[in-house]
Amino acid sequence: MVVASQSLEALCVNSIRFLAIDAVQKANSGHPGLPMGAAPMAYVLWDKVMRFNPKNPQWFNRDRFVLSAGHGCMLQYALLYLTGYDSVSLDDIKQFRQWGSTTPGHPENFETPGIEVTTGPLGQGICNGVGLAMAEAHLASRFNKPDAEIVDHYTYVILGDGCNMEGVSGEACSLAGHLGLGKLIALYDDNHISIDGSTDIAFTEDVSKRFEAYGWHVLHVENGNTDLDAIGKAIAEAKAVTDKPTMIKVTTTIGYGSPNMADTAGVHGAPLGPDEIRLTREALGWNYDSFEVPEDALSHMRKAVERGASLQAEWEETLATYRTKYPEEAALFERMLSGKLPENWADALPTYTTDDKAIATRKTSEATLNALAPVVPELIGGSADLTKSNNTFMKVSGDFQKGAYENRNIRFGVREHGMGAICNGIALHNSGLIPYCATFLVFADYMRAAIRLSALSQAGVIYVLTHDSIGLGEDGPTHQPVETIASLRAIPNLTVIRPADGTETSGAYKVAIESRKAPTLMAMSRQNLPQIAGTSIEGVAKGAYTISDSDGTPDLILIGTGSELELCVRAAEQLTAAGKKVRVVSMPSWELFDAQDAAYQESVFPKAVTKRLAVEAGIGMGWCKYVGAEGDVISVERFGASAPGNTVFEKFGYTVENVVAKANAL
Repeated sequence: MVVASQSLEALCVNSIRFLAIDAVQKANSGHPGLPMGAAPMAYVLWDKVMRFNPKNPQWFNRDRFVLSAGHGCMLQYALLYLTGYDSVSLDDIKQFRQWGSTTPGHPENFETPGIEVTTGPLGQGICNGVGLAMAEAHLASRFNKPDAEIVDHYTYVILGDGCNMEGVSGEACSLAGHLGLGKLIALYDDNHISIDGSTDIAFTEDVSKRFEAYGWHVLHVENGNTDLDAIGKAIAEAKAVTDKPTMIKVTTTIGYGSPNMADTAGVHGAPLGPDEIRLTREALGWNYDSFEVPEDALSHMRKAVERGASLQAEWEETLATYRTKYPEEAALFERMLSGKLPENWADALPTYTTDDKAIATRKTSEATLNALAPVVPELIGGSADLTKSNNTFMKVSGDFQKGAYENRNIRFGVREHGMGAICNGIALHNSGLIPYCATFLVFADYMRAAIRLSALSQAGVIYVLTHDSIGLGEDGPTHQPVETIASLRAIPNLTVIRPADGTETSGAYKVAIESRKAPTLMAMSRQNLPQIAGTSIEGVAKGAYTISDSDGTPDLILIGTGSELELCVRAAEQLTAAGKKVRVVSMPSWELFDAQDAAYQESVFPKAVTKRLAVEAGIGMGWCKYVGAEGDVISVERFGASAPGNTVFEKFGYTVENVVAKANAL
């Protein structure tokens, strides 16, 4: 059917569709189907519902938008351009998926202002949305006053069938329902198509009933292709429900308007091609050239600029009133938004001496967290149902629950993957909150995708992972993470730290809290560890540092991490007594050491000293970089075993005697 003329709304919706079609075609790569089908719901959201300021993408009280189905990113880039964001020009649209463009193949928050979170791996975005909504609820509960509400915004998510298939979305949405996050509204692009074809080959569950069981309010728009009024009414109803998140199932046709490719898997992830684009233009009555946007449509959507400036100005007036009436709360709120940490916060870090008793670093972590919680009020987080094992409860606060959002202890339940993704959302809310989450180190594998996205997204999440080696003992190889540390060190922009004692634990927290553009993962022991002479908070920040040394150039360097540093110290005492010149280096973090200049690295590991022995209770992969061709590593090159921790350590060669023997062999 050829449309002779179009309403202004139709012009706007089709402008979104054809910018996506043309950009994907020019790039010869991308996903046009979702933008073509989801354009109506996106238009209603961005033109009639959402509060944002295109000229200030970081305005705090903006509504957050997440495209969880990130493969359809041309939908979002088209919206950013049409509503007047400076980050995406028409030339940027034409450079879709090209080197250095602000329009990469999936939305990236660090590349394109206006993108809230990095999406692409399906399911992650809706989980980020849960985190964003939790951050809003927490801050609103902490700061709002009856006569001055300075935190009042919604989180809107568009997700697809793939997001709903991925298990991580179920973890986070289940928690969102439990928490009753009324300002989280998800629009489910129900188009029944995935890469392999119709979803009925693998996905026939009733998604609406599932979300109802989670505790969500559920609505259905049966015609998401053209019924803009129904979409708008559904969103209005969703906003009226304040005690539950809402899922709006919007049934659409993927590739809507394409005569031959609509409702097929072919339009999901490939260009339409010149002939089909011509037919689609005819079908939708689109008499415009490639990348041409009708002036009426552009002028209408650019009204978002003036509207956004007015919304921000109104909010700033409210903030000014708040500042006058509640100066103490306003000072804290504005400091958090600035990203500045409290003055002298690090003075609260616990310090230790060798006279202090041996204690597990999971316990010194608890002491550090609770020392910091009163002075760093932006800390918020919790554990995946292992609070008493991870020791991550902040005693100054209660539980973050429905009706008690002001509290800072989050009960994530047994949902490691969802926990990590939610924390990414909290971190990327850009309100100064510092989220942490905890589980056993071995279960990092359950949330690895979220950890990777923390690093990619420059989200300053703190991972407190305990039970870090074979030293945990009786639980055996299923719980003993022999390969985990090495695999985590492979993730770019992730700082991994294994502290050896209480002082190094304080050092690890100092690094983590100051690191707002990269996540930090701290691996803590289950077993008690002594306080070691020579360790320091400052040393941890350098990644590796000398804690004891010989007179003159050493014959040998012993390198220890975490619980194994103690073995190096004791072995060095025996070797020194036998006439050897030994240096002991604590190396809690490879990444931090690699960031030091060459002069410092040479001062710790002189090239002239080629006899080096590293001791770590995990696989030896990667240590060759530091021990060199003439060095050695005491490592675990198999899965662990179930026995008391001391026995397991002994059987795997983690004894002073074996360290001395390996050193002498060098």
